[in-house]
Amino acid sequence: MSARNEPASVPASTPLLDVRDLKMHYPGAGGWFKPRRKVIQAVDGVSFSVAKGETLALVGESGCGKTTTGKSVLRLIQPTSGSVRLEGEEILALTPEQMRSRRRDMQIIFQDPYASLNPRMTAGDIVGEPLQNFPGSGGRSRQDEIAWLFGKVGLRPEAMKKFPHEFSGGQRQRLGIARALALRPKLIVCDEPVSALDVSVQAQVINLLMDLQQEMGIAYLFVAHDLAVVRHISHRVAVMYLGRIVEIADRDTLFSRPLHPYTEILLSAVPVPDPHKPAQRKLLQGDPPSPANPPSGCRFHTRCPLAQPVCREKQPALADRATGSATGQHWVACHFR
Repeated sequence: MSARNEPASVPASTPLLDVRDLKMHYPGAGGWFKPRRKVIQAVDGVSFSVAKGETLALVGESGCGKTTTGKSVLRLIQPTSGSVRLEGEEILALTPEQMRSRRRDMQIIFQDPYASLNPRMTAGDIVGEPLQNFPGSGGRSRQDEIAWLFGKVGLRPEAMKKFPHEFSGGQRQRLGIARALALRPKLIVCDEPVSALDVSVQAQVINLLMDLQQEMGIAYLFVAHDLAVVRHISHRVAVMYLGRIVEIADRDTLFSRPLHPYTEILLSAVPVPDPHKPAQRKLLQGDPPSPANPPSGCRFHTRCPLAQPVCREKQPALADRATGSATGQHWVACHFR
């Protein structure tokens, strides 16, 4: 990731987004002659908040529940239980009609910059579709607004007549960003928005997102597994393991002084750019447990180097273990940290 301006600091205030004890459980498959399998606990009791203009990154292994959390927050899928408040309003209690008006404030950038775009629509129609669904979102005419959005994400207005297959991967993702910006949202869920792009293009898109955040005050819930990207763009980081958050801290504190053993192992896997500096990697033992049959107590105890009998018996609470972090809070779910 190329050097660029640091994320602007976010003042402490009432959170824009407040998520409490969010759960998303899927019923297991069954059949006429087969008993229904155990419930799949994709997300199981996740709590966090995001302030206006802040970027909170959700990181963890594939399958830990990051994307499911983001989609549940937006009600693209209906959570099993929990609370999701946007500016103090309970999103999960809204009717479909009430939720539609809230869609202006909550948007998403999808991971795949090609599959998320309709190949039969022109780029201009794709970006302008939200303006058609929610007329009166801006002071300009619809075509002028689309041209303004194209310029905002670094695309030429002449490209409005092209189809998605005529763009590069990075340009297609810029289209996705422009579409998400069309209604001037307050929160955007970024679902691994640069994982499908080349490294050089990743840097351009990440820097674009940061510039847009500083200019428009947008908050990001940034789902990712690339810790170099996370370190560049985030203000705070939440680490997920098997459907639960095990650590939350501001970016600098988490990368310099991680407390949870799982976070330490994740950070040790980040490549070191200095060929003369030996890598000090810590390897995870075994395979991740199934969310349909999670371990008792601490879900990480089957792979944790610090595991003791209490870890198998009791689930650790997410508690503040502040050790001089910038925000004064460093939440960790571990019996020994």
